[in-house]
Amino acid sequence: MTHTEQPTPLAPEVFELLGRASTSTLATQLYKKGIRQPFLVGLSPVGDKFDGFVGEAYTMRFIPAREDIDPLDDPYRTGNVLQWEAVEQVGPKQVIVVDSRGDSSAASAGDMLITRAMKRGAAGFVTDGAFRDGHAIAELGFPAYAKCITATTRPASFHVAELQVPIGCAGVAVYPGDILVGDRDGIIVVPRALATELAAPAAEQEALEQYLNGRVRSGESLWGVYPPNEETLNEYRAWQQEHNHAGTEKVNA
Repeated sequence: MTHTEQPTPLAPEVFELLGRASTSTLATQLYKKGIRQPFLVGLSPVGDKFDGFVGEAYTMRFIPAREDIDPLDDPYRTGNVLQWEAVEQVGPKQVIVVDSRGDSSAASAGDMLITRAMKRGAAGFVTDGAFRDGHAIAELGFPAYAKCITATTRPASFHVAELQVPIGCAGVAVYPGDILVGDRDGIIVVPRALATELAAPAAEQEALEQYLNGRVRSGESLWGVYPPNEETLNEYRAWQQEHNHAGTEKVNA
């Protein structure tokens, strides 16, 4: 798929299953497929009123501002309105991902644009640079991730060059339509072509590891539990069957 083509829609259950998995679990699944470093290192959630998100990448690429193209006298009326276009085009299940080249000398966006993206139904807003209005963004309870917070406005340093093209964000290649999964630890990029294949195994791994974590928390040794040997896996399957049976009885009661 080239970046100019419309991606084939993913089934809703793919998003639901990926949303059950932590970024660490997805990193393990991607490692098995040869993807060594898909995590956006150094980016953190703004605020603590959300747990995470799953969304399709809507990409935005910044380049440095230049004085003859981006004059300081009226920076919002120079014709460089791609940032507004992105926010007005982004839709449900999409996450705006900004390639700020890791530069936090000015903001990638602020409260107004992020609020509008939220109202458009976006899944999240991500930059490898900075946001402004950090306190206001934190109060939204909307998935927003950045390297840091600054008060400096975007036109002071950046020109929005392109939308919906392949970008690099925090050192990771992101193509339009890739699936980003965020949690309280950060964000991971799942190549779109692998999303359907990884969804169910990732959800299953997450369920298994929660079970194993419970056993380690109860005081058991790692040997044979993590990673699990065949005996532990059989015990997990029995526990899972019993747990599922109990859940069915509760629903039917």
